[in-house]
Amino acid sequence: MLGLLGFYDELDNHPGRPNGSIRDAVQPVGEPDEADLVAYLDAGHVLIDVMEAGHDVITGSAHRHSLGCSSLVTDGTWLWRKDFPHYVETHHVLLPEVFIEHVRGLSYQMPPLITEQFAPRYNETMPLVGWASTVPWRATAAVLEPEPRVVTSKAEFDRAMLARERNRPHGNWAKPRKPRRA
Repeated sequence: MLGLLGFYDELDNHPGRPNGSIRDAVQPVGEPDEADLVAYLDAGHVLIDVMEAGHDVITGSAHRHSLGCSSLVTDGTWLWRKDFPHYVETHHVLLPEVFIEHVRGLSYQMPPLITEQFAPRYNETMPLVGWASTVPWRATAAVLEPEPRVVTSKAEFDRAMLARERNRPHGNWAKPRKPRRA
């Protein structure tokens, strides 16, 4: 079975999720190598790409992983939601020591997925995270190399949001518009 990261009660609005409440996992500071751990999480293999948008369940604000937030990502040993890196870098959520050792042992480099080893773990794990109806894992290749992905950093996202706010016109946008004359 795959190890589970970031499947918190608040993210799916269902109590009893595998990782409990996110509020219990928040810490004042993260690991000394938190940026490398976040980069590793950002580089994972996307298994299921979900088209949705969500907000930070603690602050209510949009974040760099708001789009497709509940998409599922893996390294072949662990499974996490696409928005999990946001919670690690922003709220320093507690990471299991065995996961941290695993990532450090890989020198923060995403490994390839070995289909033969991964498929049984995937099939066993998916019902635990609410994907019981998922099609069993079938890959077209024996080994899936990690694909490079462009991921917006938190700093880039924050700068873009600030610029957007500065460029927004002032005034009351709640007023109804007058109908046009024919």
